[in-house]
Amino acid sequence: MSFNRRQFLMLIGASGLVSACVNRVTERQSPSPAPSDVAAPATPTVPSASTVLAQAGIADPTRGDVRLAVISDINGPYGATTYDAEVTRAIELLPEWRPDIVIGGGDMVAGQDRTLTRARVEAMWAGFDQSIAAPLRTASLPFGFTVGNHDASRAVGVNGMIFQQERDLAAAYWNDPAHDPGLSFVDRAKFPFYYSFENSGVFFLTWDASSSLQMPAADLAWVEQSLASEAAQSAKLRIVIGHLPLYAVAVNRDRKGEVLDYADELRSLLERHSVHTYISGHHHAYYPGHRGQLELLHAGAMGSGPRQLLAGNQSPRKTLTIVDINLDTASTVYTTYDMQVMQVINQQELPKLIVGHNGMVLRRDVAWADLTAAEQASCVQQHSIELCQS
Repeated sequence: MSFNRRQFLMLIGASGLVSACVNRVTERQSPSPAPSDVAAPATPTVPSASTVLAQAGIADPTRGDVRLAVISDINGPYGATTYDAEVTRAIELLPEWRPDIVIGGGDMVAGQDRTLTRARVEAMWAGFDQSIAAPLRTASLPFGFTVGNHDASRAVGVNGMIFQQERDLAAAYWNDPAHDPGLSFVDRAKFPFYYSFENSGVFFLTWDASSSLQMPAADLAWVEQSLASEAAQSAKLRIVIGHLPLYAVAVNRDRKGEVLDYADELRSLLERHSVHTYISGHHHAYYPGHRGQLELLHAGAMGSGPRQLLAGNQSPRKTLTIVDINLDTASTVYTTYDMQVMQVINQQELPKLIVGHNGMVLRRDVAWADLTAAEQASCVQQHSIELCQS
């Protein structure tokens, strides 16, 4: 049985589902005895989140040794303190997927606006805590995240950091012991901008990709040292998380400033230390890709403004991705949900390759050699041999 988006929203609204952890409710007290000729009103049944998923035709994917739930770009318009229905639904349903950890690709709040007052930025983080972080803490779900440009942009102006206040308030929120994300830190000296942690044999490193500018030399040195460390190299798998992607994949994001500068050099650094996957957000478009030896999970937006991919004719979608990791083979399986219609996205319907202004990304199950001669020639003809080399 499957539900369209309207039916699903009606089901959620009618049920009064507050948390994905709700599996039953206490029946309401019966009213005073009704006359014998009048039937007592039926007590409504609140379905569990697993029932909601089943009624929407969504089966739990085959579980790996480690499971990640990846969300990104959950913020609303500038200054917003509340979240879209798809975000609320995802947070409610997350415990049903039983992830070992939730990964956030950045843009948790709606900043990057110099007109926002300190009080407003603090209110945004309070809204985030109430709607997102507190439910994750209640469900005992660790939250490993990167800061986005709307959280704590490191954009620089003539007088230094343009959004220094937002960076200070983001750091203050995350370093408050009441907001502990539940991570097993390896190094948190520069948390929440640069830090590393471990979960179930997987090493995670988060860097500050809230701006396209080249990272400071000292921070790049820390990245190199951290990935070369015993903790990283003894792990079964290494994953890096940053907000801006290395290569462009989305409409209106295909330009300098919307991807990290020196993308090829950064990719080489990650490949040199056998990083398996780079998880990013910002482009608001889901694309499971790879370039060279590096997997690239472009997490789609769940908040405002989903975007189209540069290739293909897919409509914009708000997505959540479940990543199941097999530690023995160091491999990953993605199951990605369109949270607006509660359907699993068929990876085979996504374009085989996307070519942006700074390079090509192949779909994760496609190699350059898998493309037909005509597809290869078309790529080179439309772009250039340099952009089409993987």
